Amino acid sequence: MMSRATRDLLSLLAAAGEGWVSGAEISRRLGVSRTAIWKQVEALRALGYAVEAAPRKGYRLVARPDLLTPEEVLAGLTTRRLGRVVEYRAAVGSTNDLAKEMARQGAPEGLLVLAEQQTAGKGRLGRSWSTPPGVAIAMSLVLRPDLPPYAAPRITLAAAVAVAESVREVTGVAAGIKWPNDVQVAGRKLCGILTEMEAELDRVAFVVLGIGLNVTLRREQMDPSFRDTATSLALEGAPPVRRAALVQAILARFEAAYDALLGDRFDRVLDRWRALSV
Repeated sequence: MMSRATRDLLSLLAAAGEGWVSGAEISRRLGVSRTAIWKQVEALRALGYAVEAAPRKGYRLVARPDLLTPEEVLAGLTTRRLGRVVEYRAAVGSTNDLAKEMARQGAPEGLLVLAEQQTAGKGRLGRSWSTPPGVAIAMSLVLRPDLPPYAAPRITLAAAVAVAESVREVTGVAAGIKWPNDVQVAGRKLCGILTEMEAELDRVAFVVLGIGLNVTLRREQMDPSFRDTATSLALEGAPPVRRAALVQAILARFEAAYDALLGDRFDRVLDRWRALSV
């Protein structure tokens, strides 16, 4: 995980865009020595950030890694409450299982669980969904909707709309929705959505919304059982895209759809779902 000092330096360099920030300015703003600055620059580089250094100019951030860390997801996130707290793992059995455990311990609505690798993920009917590191989005969101249990499945439809629209917006890939919870491209599964709920008779305690989206997954990396029926954004010709940018787009669109659902405007979401159905 990134230290507070490293995170502060990243924020300062990111705020400068493509511009240079002098060592003196960094030292003044962060209250650290030149030696400490260099140490944090090396820490950023070790995490995959391209930081350029030049005499009499200082430092500048040239490129960011394709990671799902809190630093990458929160930088530019436009939501009001969803995804504002991030629990990150390099590898996890199931993001949904971790999110459910945290929800039972009182995690707030909007908590987002992200993992670079998922080794024991789940789909509908108990099917497995696992991915190698760095080639997919494995995310789970804790929700605490003021809804009766019978209305909770609408969350799945809202999520499918958010994913399909985000894929179209960010990558240009013509994603559509296959009933009830798959996002497809040309008949092949791109993304699966799994919604799990704990409830009493008349109220929902919490919902965990899990989304698994194949980004750069190659055919030979897929499980043989779904190699012929699945796809990824890269296989569909999408341009290179940072996974964090896709997560941000999905969260923003889902928050709007979720608010519509909670505000008795689900008919608008349903119209968009029908328009995207394949």
